[in-house]
Amino acid sequence: MEHTSQLDDYAKVRAVLEHLGNDWREQPSLYELARPVGLSEDQLQKLFTRWAGLTPKAFLQVLTLNHARAMLKDQASILDAALDSGLSGPGRLHDLFIAHEAMSPGVYKAKGEGLIIAYGYHPSPFGIALVMLTEHGLCGLSFNDQGGEKAAFEDLAGRWPRARYVEDSARTAPFAARVFGDLKDGQPLRITMIGSDFEISVWETLLKIPKGRAVTYGSIAASLGKPKAARAVGAAIGKNPISFVVPCHRVIGSTGALTGYHWGLTRKKAILGWEAGSRP
Repeated sequence: MEHTSQLDDYAKVRAVLEHLGNDWREQPSLYELARPVGLSEDQLQKLFTRWAGLTPKAFLQVLTLNHARAMLKDQASILDAALDSGLSGPGRLHDLFIAHEAMSPGVYKAKGEGLIIAYGYHPSPFGIALVMLTEHGLCGLSFNDQGGEKAAFEDLAGRWPRARYVEDSARTAPFAARVFGDLKDGQPLRITMIGSDFEISVWETLLKIPKGRAVTYGSIAASLGKPKAARAVGAAIGKNPISFVVPCHRVIGSTGALTGYHWGLTRKKAILGWEAGSRP
């Protein structure tokens, strides 16, 4: 019942986010946002504030391109500071640090042959989360809406088609709780990166972007010593299998535009706004 209620809440919030994203220039009123989702103004205000940590009006400011450009304005120094800070730097996911390791290139080239991957579906602030684990830690995290579970599984499992998959929600539940909860016990969230050497280097760089900040594809390429590889960086970011935790949503276009996202641009806006609302 709680699972369904949380998903219903996200469906309403998602509809409001789409309205805001499409019509932000019109500055829609609270009434205009609440009516299409069948809520009163007071109900929407409470639901949205509980979900995002700020009001619809405040969230609207987060979604504008001006906000993205403001984040971009000093992105070079932000990236430098983030890279210097290491994995325990500022803005870690819920104040947790992430311990990560990369699988051997052989596992990647063998398309996961010999790996056993447990998976499960769990409610999250951004729809249904599909969580995948190896014995070493979290290796996959994606989002889908109700009815999209099979497609979400095929998308992630397609990264490592020769692995053996075992549904085990009891095993994946604690990882979902750590990612979307507010646990501050000082223990690292363990993740496993399975990709090419270049992809892993890009994903490791993403881990160091502070929450509430954004960088460009070009700046990541430059930080890797490959300033002309922005397109290759974009391709690697698009293949990131651990959404939200490895924050590919914090990468924007060179103009400051919120560019595409594998799990949907509306969801990318939602995550950025949710992070902005949860900043200390």
